[in-house]
Amino acid sequence: MIVVKVGGAEGINYEAVARDAASLWKEGVRLLLVHGGSAETNKVAEALGHPPRFLTHPGGQVSRLTDRRTLEIFEMVYCGLVNKRLVELLQREGANALGLSGLDGRLLEGRRKTAVKYVEDGKIKIHRGDYTGTVERVNRDLLDLLLGAGYLPVITPPAISYEGEAINTDGDQVAALLASVYQAEALVYLSNVPGLLARYPDEASLVREIPVDRVEDPEYLSLAQGRMKRKVMGAVEAVKGGVKRVVFADARVEDPIRRALAGEGTVVR
Repeated sequence: MIVVKVGGAEGINYEAVARDAASLWKEGVRLLLVHGGSAETNKVAEALGHPPRFLTHPGGQVSRLTDRRTLEIFEMVYCGLVNKRLVELLQREGANALGLSGLDGRLLEGRRKTAVKYVEDGKIKIHRGDYTGTVERVNRDLLDLLLGAGYLPVITPPAISYEGEAINTDGDQVAALLASVYQAEALVYLSNVPGLLARYPDEASLVREIPVDRVEDPEYLSLAQGRMKRKVMGAVEAVKGGVKRVVFADARVEDPIRRALAGEGTVVR
């Protein structure tokens, strides 16, 4: 099993990702494809007159403020536009893809956060009424059913809370959890950079490998800023959870998955 997470930033070559995924699939490689859609969501939200807002949390992480209207826009883009674009591209390449969100069949379940802490003007505040949460359970029976019937699952947030509410959740964490559940051979994160960069945005400063037992060393952890820090720590947890290796790699090139599996990018193991 290989789990591939395709980011949602500008510059992703979805056609190349789909060609590569479909080619591997037809060769008999079992795949789960997870995707984001943040850049497209921001555009649609602006166009609909409900521009995105982001919260900076005490630990430095940044997340999307998700009120009910934002959640609806999120579903429109993630479950609709981006998901079906990938399904169409995969079908065009001969892979019988099936798109589904974490809501469908309670594929991804988690706990909705009743309150979210954030920092504003140097003060810690609490935002209530957010539709966000963390995935804790995967409906593996559903995925096994689809895989056994020959479908390539294309998975996207949102997830569903234990109370039956849609919740915005982190796609990177979802991919890591799926990889751990399946004890995947590899977890590949594809984005618009070639991996972890020591001197962002200098792509010549690519960090080739991060040993799991040394991730806390300043030479590694200090390089990962913002969302990348969360990605790196998530990768470490995935490896500790039984995933053989995690690769951060470039989604702008041809054969992005094969290149990642060949070690092009930042490898965590």
